[in-house]
Amino acid sequence: MRLIKGLLAVLAGTGLLAACDPQRIDRLEEGVSTEADVRAAFGEPEAVWDEPGGARTFEYNRNPQGHRNYMVTIGTDGKMSALRQVLTPENFARIRPGMPMEQVRRQLGKPARRTPYAASREEAWDWRYLGAPGGEMFFTVWFDQDMKVKRTGSSVEIPPG
Repeated sequence: MRLIKGLLAVLAGTGLLAACDPQRIDRLEEGVSTEADVRAAFGEPEAVWDEPGGARTFEYNRNPQGHRNYMVTIGTDGKMSALRQVLTPENFARIRPGMPMEQVRRQLGKPARRTPYAASREEAWDWRYLGAPGGEMFFTVWFDQDMKVKRTGSSVEIPPG
């Protein structure tokens, strides 16, 4: 029982984080907010990506419970230069066959779910997002055995795995 209560608390906390995102974002201003401000608002990033020229991008995921993943870029001056929600149809359209897995991860953030398919030697990654008009959708990228994009697709339900 204690384990179940603990898991419910973690899930509730994760949901609360996503619900608080608009207030956290409103406190940050591009060109003004510092790395310390971003970390105070969002906490430790899931990943930190080095960018050309010395900037860094912090990855903040809200999947699998939420519908958004954020990328926050910190410039060489230590200030936030961009904050963007990356689970969008425009970003999904940039995912092309042959693209390496790491590039997809850098563009969309950590997926909600990864499913290996041994028979076809593929792996599918799923991200939850809000489609128009606000309905829950899933974007899936299938990778081949070399972890290069084979195909993509969107669906209302997560594909069975």
